[in-house]
Amino acid sequence: MRNRAYLSFLQLGLACCLSGFSLLANAALFGDDEARRAILDLRQRVETMQQTINAQAAENVKAQATENANLKGSLLELLNQIDGLKSEQARLRGTLENLLRELSEIQLKQKDILQSVDARLNRFEPIKIVLDGLEFQAEPAEKKQFDNALAVFRTGDFAAAQSSLLGFLLSYPSSGYASSALFWLGNAQYATKDYKESIANFRKLLSMAPQHARAPEAMLAISNNWVELKDLKAAKKAMEDLVKLHPASEAAQTAKQRLTRFK
Repeated sequence: MRNRAYLSFLQLGLACCLSGFSLLANAALFGDDEARRAILDLRQRVETMQQTINAQAAENVKAQATENANLKGSLLELLNQIDGLKSEQARLRGTLENLLRELSEIQLKQKDILQSVDARLNRFEPIKIVLDGLEFQAEPAEKKQFDNALAVFRTGDFAAAQSSLLGFLLSYPSSGYASSALFWLGNAQYATKDYKESIANFRKLLSMAPQHARAPEAMLAISNNWVELKDLKAAKKAMEDLVKLHPASEAAQTAKQRLTRFK
């Protein structure tokens, strides 16, 4: 703006000089030597001013061109910076997406690992069992083997049930299931007419757990085995012991009815 004002001032001065030159030129028509010298001087001043104006104009053009170039350069630099920021933002977004994906994969793997560990622990962690009036802890494999043996008994394959129950007692002789296993083993042996072994296992049950919930049934079963062996005296004694030890049980009521036939 300052250069433009200065240029306008020079142009105004030049216009004034030209006006003065016109007046002096008119004076030269009258042959005035002094006027001619003034004209020459004024012409010189005009040329000088014109050169100054041209030089200032050129300088202004050059300065403007430089300023435009600088602005263009700054604009290009700014655009490059913006492009760089966009690229960096895209890179960071991609990195973040990769990290989130990796985190999700890690979390899924951790979940699978934890589930696998839990499953493995559950295979060995003792389970609380309540059976035939007894409460005890059993390993999962222990429970599974007993349940499988009992399932075989329930199919009516008593020979196979004997093998399964004997196998269980050999694997877990101190198991909380042992007394119940002996009860079902004695019943399987009775069904296969192995009466002496049946009596032996029922007696083991009574010795191991005299207050077992199935003790009255075991005593009645012993009596049944003695009947099958034709030892009615032993059968009667077994029923009398049952009535004496467990008078309120259903098995004792059955024994009382049978005893009336032994008189």
